[in-house]
Amino acid sequence: MPEKLKGYLGLAVRAGQTALGSSLALRDIRDGRAAVVLIDEGASENTRKKLSDACAFRRVPCVNVPSGWIGDSCGGGDWMAVSVRRGGLADSIIRLAGEDTRH
Repeated sequence: MPEKLKGYLGLAVRAGQTALGSSLALRDIRDGRAAVVLIDEGASENTRKKLSDACAFRRVPCVNVPSGWIGDSCGGGDWMAVSVRRGGLADSIIRLAGEDTRH
């Protein structure tokens, strides 16, 4: 994942535009607030399935990231998922994540 993507996610956390953790991310998806969801590859199969199914149903982009990447980007913690709420930072994260998955 590009370093710039980490920077945008860190900015989104500091701006209060994220929901950290799988249960809060799932709530954001269901409430229609999530613009994109990032899931740690180290998350349990059940967690990944729950989040990816909810994202597919609500048509929210879902990006798998390397283990530990979310915690590194968000200033620490053992987070397995994060949702980013609608706005310019989310748009930038979607664009950068899309570029990374195409290569």
